[in-house]
Amino acid sequence: MNDSSVVEAADNVFFVQGSLVNWVLLRDGSNLTLIDGGYPGDIDDVEASIRAIGLRPEDVQAVLLTHAHADHVGAVQPFHSRYGIPTYADPAEVGHAHRDYLDQLTPAKLISNLWRPRVLPWAVAIIRNRALQDVAAPHVQAFPTDGALDLPGKPVPVPTHGHTAGHSAYYVPQAGAVITGDALVTGHKVVRAVGPQLIPPLFQHGDPTDLLAALKPLVDLDADVVLPGHGGLHRGPIREAVAAVHA
Repeated sequence: MNDSSVVEAADNVFFVQGSLVNWVLLRDGSNLTLIDGGYPGDIDDVEASIRAIGLRPEDVQAVLLTHAHADHVGAVQPFHSRYGIPTYADPAEVGHAHRDYLDQLTPAKLISNLWRPRVLPWAVAIIRNRALQDVAAPHVQAFPTDGALDLPGKPVPVPTHGHTAGHSAYYVPQAGAVITGDALVTGHKVVRAVGPQLIPPLFQHGDPTDLLAALKPLVDLDADVVLPGHGGLHRGPIREAVAAVHA
């Protein structure tokens, strides 16, 4: 891989920090669950991250989405087309993944913010990473069951609706880890701040109070490894990370 690094954040939980966005691999023997899939231009790095831990893209049993923004769904349709891999998301996010509607940063809002430090270089980078490519994934389905999913890692969806209507985090109890997507991040290319925080205002839709409220389901999780969609790996109780965001 050129711009990605793979870290085993907890037993059989691999955090992959790409050049612009992160994804996660959950391993159970020779089987994997992939959580999120980067930009369309990240597909080679997603596959390389799987090979870096000694497995093959064909070993992925399913892809789970935290949400259906272009920087998280890049591998979804290619993995389905190449390997027949299914993809699951919160029921409220399925229509977004199908592109029945869009719930994301608009071109007008982006253009009006290009004057801000760091935004223009980021915009150029995502365009080079094929952010404008059609990422509709009509095969995405709602979670097949409630509670822990019968997939490698036994991830438990945690509704964190706010950043999008059906945003979901994923809790891995046996590893004490939580994948927070964009509900709680630890940094982003358009800001200097590092540490637990909300996604930058440029990417917020609606009232920030709703984004804070969306973190409430995370507070009672017994997790001290936080794997965000943007920024670095965070170690420490998730309830303290949420408290830091509120503070």
